[in-house]
Amino acid sequence: MDYDVVVAGGGPVGLMLACELRLGGARVAVLERLAEVDPTIKGGAITTPSAEALYRRGMLPALAEAQRLSMDRFRSFMRERNGGKGGGDGDRVAGQGLGFVGHFAGIMLRADLVDRTAPDFGDAGPAAETSLVTQQDIERLLGGRAAELGVEVRRGVELTGFDVDEGTVVVRTSGGPIRAGWLVGCDGGRSTVRKLAGFEFPGTEPEITCHQAVVEMTGAEDLKVGWSATDTGVYAHGPMPGRIVTVEFDGPPADRDAPVTTEDLQARLRHVSGVDVRITAVRTATRFTDHARQVTEYRKGRVLLAGDAAHVHSAFGSQGLSLGIGDAMNLGWKLAAVIAGRAPEGLLDTYTSERHPVGAWVLDWTRSQVAAMRPDPQSRALREVVGDLAGTVAGTTYLAARLNGAAVRYEMPGGHPLTGRSTPDLELTGNGRLADHLHAGRALLLDLTDDPELRALAAGYADRVDILTASCPSRPDLAAVLVRPDGFTAWAADSTAQAPTSTAGPAEALEEWFGVPEGS
Repeated sequence: MDYDVVVAGGGPVGLMLACELRLGGARVAVLERLAEVDPTIKGGAITTPSAEALYRRGMLPALAEAQRLSMDRFRSFMRERNGGKGGGDGDRVAGQGLGFVGHFAGIMLRADLVDRTAPDFGDAGPAAETSLVTQQDIERLLGGRAAELGVEVRRGVELTGFDVDEGTVVVRTSGGPIRAGWLVGCDGGRSTVRKLAGFEFPGTEPEITCHQAVVEMTGAEDLKVGWSATDTGVYAHGPMPGRIVTVEFDGPPADRDAPVTTEDLQARLRHVSGVDVRITAVRTATRFTDHARQVTEYRKGRVLLAGDAAHVHSAFGSQGLSLGIGDAMNLGWKLAAVIAGRAPEGLLDTYTSERHPVGAWVLDWTRSQVAAMRPDPQSRALREVVGDLAGTVAGTTYLAARLNGAAVRYEMPGGHPLTGRSTPDLELTGNGRLADHLHAGRALLLDLTDDPELRALAAGYADRVDILTASCPSRPDLAAVLVRPDGFTAWAADSTAQAPTSTAGPAEALEEWFGVPEGS
């Protein structure tokens, strides 16, 4: 074998997966057909689970710096709107963050209406303050991380085909063949891997054409900031200088690959906004639709899919990048464990069973937003109702929690409220925070009651599971937590004065997720 795994696609999802595989000891090569990071405007934000994932791998300082630069661009935009003067409403809003936590169908969700104590928000620690980070920033950050870990990233190399036998995948590329044990397609919505492997890809057809661009223009002072619904569609302006989005319900584009021209963008923006703007230059532009499709299974033998290769949908709500990062976090440690013989191959079945429902929900989330954006009278009546709900604490909290992505829960055995959820970022006396102990991508058994029986049980997994005895004054109810490498809780127990922590539950969880202990 040349490598244990070949990852097709060197965007954020492919790089995140490669890093997770490398942490698990796998030999990885990433194939990326582009020679450089694609500068085309894409996602401008991430959800909390993605911020958590990068935080747990020690990358929060770099994320915070990227967000600072994004906020600087936002301040510049607001000063521009304020006639170049400081001290206006834009500066005050920027000094407090954006003042919004996102939008549903272009209906802005106010940050001051969110109840952060709601159970679905959990406790992500400092990661909860990080969201305004662009896709290009994430890709550059993960590219550096991959280089540090020794992942081989082959830029300018394209996958052209592959052959699979019982134990090998021979990947054909523009740079010659590569032999590997596994192939993972992270190669986007038009995935070559998905098509050649024959994955079923059902879904719904598109009905809209959207454009997103960063432009130079005159006459923009009459464009409203944020998202606006009109009689002819929906448009957005900001939160960075020159950024525009148009949404038109005239069907999908005749040719999605045709260049986006200055004249076309100007005509569409004028049509949707009703403002006589003049676009003088286009810095970056793209078009997209609302077609929504998802493979029925994420694995066919030795070929797996992650990110847009497994599911495509419209960009509303900034869910796509974060959904793919979640796929990579879920798959990476599992595939690495199977390759190393630390877990049976059946562990990979949980990749589809856990991630497919999350992807299906995101597809419906984006479909529902399209329904609330349509300009027909019935849809606009629905939009008014949603807008009223978004003006309440309960409504905004519900929408923000799901936009945030923190409500994800995997179906796992065990009745504890934390089981199957992202583990809270507990503050540990004298031991920092929980995320500080997850940088190496290993599982962690956190013992909060100094239980020698529990530690003895986990000792047989020393090559797979770290053990930490600590105290957490903020959660005196919690006795122990078994955290998977992806940060999700595999088992948890509460402390009681009458009975010690039972080892029956953790024994089953350890074996289910990490195989049999050493010496068995």
